[in-house]
Amino acid sequence: MGYKKNGKLEKEFYASELARLQIELVKLQEWVKHKGLKVVVLFEGRDAAGKGGVIKRITESLNPRVARVVALGKPTEREETQWYFQRYVPELPAAGEIVLFDRSWYNCVGVDRVMGFVTEEQVQEFFKTCPQFERMLVRSGITLIKYWFSVSDEEQEKRFQARIDNPTKRWKLSPMDMKSREKWVEYSKAKDDMFEHTDIAKAPWWVVEADDKKKARLNCISHFLSQVPYEDLTPEPIELPPRQECTGYERPPHGEQNFVPHIY
Repeated sequence: MGYKKNGKLEKEFYASELARLQIELVKLQEWVKHKGLKVVVLFEGRDAAGKGGVIKRITESLNPRVARVVALGKPTEREETQWYFQRYVPELPAAGEIVLFDRSWYNCVGVDRVMGFVTEEQVQEFFKTCPQFERMLVRSGITLIKYWFSVSDEEQEKRFQARIDNPTKRWKLSPMDMKSREKWVEYSKAKDDMFEHTDIAKAPWWVVEADDKKKARLNCISHFLSQVPYEDLTPEPIELPPRQECTGYERPPHGEQNFVPHIY
């Protein structure tokens, strides 16, 4: 039940499960705010692996003051001279916040390493420093969850082509994405090396098999919910008070205001 003959999820089943999980995400949000928890979630993986889709489904029902997305762009000349982790530290959560990193400090040993933006000496220093840095975060009270979205060569090619064919998604394709196709094997080796050095007990890597986008979204959200124990703080239904009676107030004349034209 809920599956097609080819193993894909039925549209109605997917929608109902997503809605159920999003209600649980709201409960988690309220618990994080109530208890003053600090949660960091890293989303890494190949281009077009579906990270953004999962992040969007997680945040669309949440309060942006509690759950926010960090997607840093290209570092400035000044930032390029900083300690690699430095520009990510100000984005870490305060009490009662969830921060979702759409790519993170792992750029150093991913795209930056493959594209030659960092030296091998910097990569090896990252491998020494990163586990210590993440253990410090956990000791400080941060819950750190790391996801790697795994997508096959064939599926990535389909998604790239779909972006090319769709004018509303074409902006998602960058010259770096095109180069990533040429360096598929190098990216695979870099990921394996990254896992070997940074898959630590305090902050393990969790692999999301993402060839099926809908399953990946549900699986990731369900797993995320399991990583932060929470209780249901849903308030009792609220009864609206009566609206204040109008005692002499008159609206300004319609013609004195600017209204958006009724095109539709």
